[in-house]
Amino acid sequence: MPLLRDAALATAFDHGADRYDRLVALNPGYHAQLRRSARRLAALDGGGARRLLDLGCGTGASTAALAAAFPGAEIVGVDASAGMLRRAGAKRRPSRVRFVHAPAEELDRAEVGGPFDAVFAAYLFRNLADPDAVLAAVRGALVPGGWLAVHDYALSGRRTDRLVWSAVCRGVIVPLGTATGDRGLYGHLRCSVAEFDTAPAFGARLRRAGFGQVRVLPLPGWQTGIAHTFLARRPAADGDR
Repeated sequence: MPLLRDAALATAFDHGADRYDRLVALNPGYHAQLRRSARRLAALDGGGARRLLDLGCGTGASTAALAAAFPGAEIVGVDASAGMLRRAGAKRRPSRVRFVHAPAEELDRAEVGGPFDAVFAAYLFRNLADPDAVLAAVRGALVPGGWLAVHDYALSGRRTDRLVWSAVCRGVIVPLGTATGDRGLYGHLRCSVAEFDTAPAFGARLRRAGFGQVRVLPLPGWQTGIAHTFLARRPAADGDR
């Protein structure tokens, strides 16, 4: 099944938005894992960040995790799917949270300006046609010394983890997506993980993008070796890596 990109992927998420929250709720630990990654980000500065970007915020689950981890911080959630943002906007949220409809590649055009103290990106980078360009934009949007946290499926590189991911997709993810009329979207999910960077390779990609202090942290439960939190810091000064 071919990967979906850009407008085709946004359209697929629009189509699946009304069912998305119900389907991900079937994933044991989905929301707990997002909260864990948000807390890992908050622990780096004691939760003192005042302005955060939630890039690829979807229906707002990651935004809720950030709001809990960073009490009082202004949070800007950005997503390319109008349908997913409609679901996010319908949920109760603090007044300090706002949502913007824009692709990750077009933050400047959407007037989503930095600087941000921290950026969070859940389930985003493997979906991008040019992840390196977006990493460069994120680095530029961060304050010097600011942190990026990426929460995503990224296989460890071990054959066992690839087999587990394949089995879960064949037995659960793709059949559920097919039953709900979203086979293309969930087929894309399977392929986007299998064909993107392994966890060590994405850590290396972050370093090539100019980030320092890169950490690759596994997530617990059945997703160990399949999902990770990546933490990376924009250097406080040029040459500080």
